[in-house]
Amino acid sequence: MLPSPATSGKRRSFRRVDIGPQRNFSKLLLSRSRFTNLGLILLTLLTLFSLYHNLRFWFSSYATNGDSCLPPKTVHGYSVKFGSALWATIPRPRTAELNHLVIVPGHAIWTGHDPKKRLDDSEWILEPYQKGRARLEALYHHIQRGVDIGREDDHALVVFSGGQTRLQSTMTEAQSYLRLALSSDPTYSSKDISARLTTEDYALDSFQNLLFSIARFKEYTGRYPERISVVGYEFKRARFETLHRKAIRWPEDKFEYYGVDPDDVEHVRIATEGERENGFLPYTKDLYGCHAGLLDKRQHRNPFRRFHSYYLSAPELSQLLDWCPSSQSGGKTTLFFEQLPWDHRT
Repeated sequence: MLPSPATSGKRRSFRRVDIGPQRNFSKLLLSRSRFTNLGLILLTLLTLFSLYHNLRFWFSSYATNGDSCLPPKTVHGYSVKFGSALWATIPRPRTAELNHLVIVPGHAIWTGHDPKKRLDDSEWILEPYQKGRARLEALYHHIQRGVDIGREDDHALVVFSGGQTRLQSTMTEAQSYLRLALSSDPTYSSKDISARLTTEDYALDSFQNLLFSIARFKEYTGRYPERISVVGYEFKRARFETLHRKAIRWPEDKFEYYGVDPDDVEHVRIATEGERENGFLPYTKDLYGCHAGLLDKRQHRNPFRRFHSYYLSAPELSQLLDWCPSSQSGGKTTLFFEQLPWDHRT
């Protein structure tokens, strides 16, 4: 019988070498694996570090003056997704009783300082077709009627709406209207009504006057209005009542329009024809004003490249704010079909 290989020849002797705990640990870390043990430990540490900072950020977002127990989504009545430090800078007046939105759309910018000269063209930034005493008098009557509605209804918030539309001035249309209102009638500065006068400073056309003012109401009060009144030109009534109101699906019985035209028959005739050709008919073909033509007007009226904050302060309207139906989706007049905050109202 042949000897086995293990027993043939000179038997080798093995000496145990103590490599020590430090080398054992290094060997363990560097041992082959799909991931090295060292990589696994580093990933674990990175995960714990990230978790720590996320938790720290999350809990810090609860800290707000007087509202440390409120989660971010209910801070000041707004749905927010980040820390409430921003909202801590916003005063919270008593607005629980406000439910009536009164909109005064802007059409020009008053740059004057003496309200007695408010009917002078030189006190305004105007388009050529807007010049003349009759037209300026109508603009001022819009302001007066809007404030008067606010004084007659303690539940009303009056919103002057209009953006920074003219390159000749950094003031918005809305700010100039409010400034003219307060300077022309001392009674408008009383605490009772002045706290219910505000501006919406981003709208670039009549559709945005309506939609953005609703968003501004939410931003100012923390809720959406129950009723809407609009004060504007009588010759623009059909545009607001049959097109803009329809586009946002606002209830007809909760909407009222007050029309005030210039006291000049010929001027009104020309303005009515211009409104039909340049306003009403284009909106019948492009209900949300987001395609070439109406969109070009918005871009022209935004020389300072401003944009609104309503995605944050009125997040329930974010989809409507972005809605732009195309011809491929059924036509440029396809109504927005997602849920809106006022759908449940009768």
